Amino acid sequence: MQRVSYAIIVPVYNGANTLVELFERTRATLEGIGATFKMVFVDDCSKDDSWEIIKMLKKQYPKHVTAIKLARNSGQHNATLCGLHHGNADYLITIDDDLQIPPEEILKLIERQTATEADLIYGTFNDKKHAPVRNFGSMLVNKFFYYFANTSGKGSSFRLVSGVLAERLKNVNQKYLLLDEVLSWYTSSVANIAVDHQLRKKGRSGYSTFKLVLLTLNYIISYTVIPLRLMTYVGIFGSITCLVLSIIYIYQKLSFDVELGFTSLIVAIFFSTSLILFCLGIIGEYISRLYNKDGSTYYVIKEIR
Repeated sequence: MQRVSYAIIVPVYNGANTLVELFERTRATLEGIGATFKMVFVDDCSKDDSWEIIKMLKKQYPKHVTAIKLARNSGQHNATLCGLHHGNADYLITIDDDLQIPPEEILKLIERQTATEADLIYGTFNDKKHAPVRNFGSMLVNKFFYYFANTSGKGSSFRLVSGVLAERLKNVNQKYLLLDEVLSWYTSSVANIAVDHQLRKKGRSGYSTFKLVLLTLNYIISYTVIPLRLMTYVGIFGSITCLVLSIIYIYQKLSFDVELGFTSLIVAIFFSTSLILFCLGIIGEYISRLYNKDGSTYYVIKEIR
């Protein structure tokens, strides 16, 4: 397959109403700068006529469309990764299928990459046209992963990825994939550019509040050691608390008239509990070390001899 300058990766889920307009506007934008391109549509088991629309576009524009249908619903990030694997371009641009990001904004990513020569360019939104609750939740999640993982904290699904960086993702295969986190493993050359974000004109989001919360929990468990570290802290705090309470009850036994057997029973309970909690904390710390142990998994970005 001939390599092109730009591959536009579009994960599709129930996007039948917008796909044709998305393709036409993207084609006009890239042909306007004389760029060779193709659009990779990855249908993530849509329930509407998305696949039929993609096949129609493939038939009309065989050189400019790559059509992929997944065997089962794998989520937006995995569908995007599939598109990156099949992009075969100097630069790959990921964009949603809902037209909330105007395809014309692709030019801003290209201009930013030309100016910075970064491997990864994110389109960021000054005014995101989602519900306030969702915007607030998105901000919290971005901040959380910025502080406790490796992401830039300013990621979005509208991004430009260099072909070299895309090649480094060939062996990535995870069920709960957080693409921004994985991208940060392979490059530190990241830049941002403000882009427009518009109200959804057709259809509705495939993410309910419950799905977003569940997805966030999966990402926290898959990409951070926060739950394990929390277990460690709780274990240490609990063991110290139990030790202090045991000392208090022993002091009361020696200083005051306490019911026979009470002190020995309560001290035994607190001692065994503190020992269990402390041991759980140690186990959690060892597991977190194993979790972060990446062995020889690394990439040499540049080599000078």
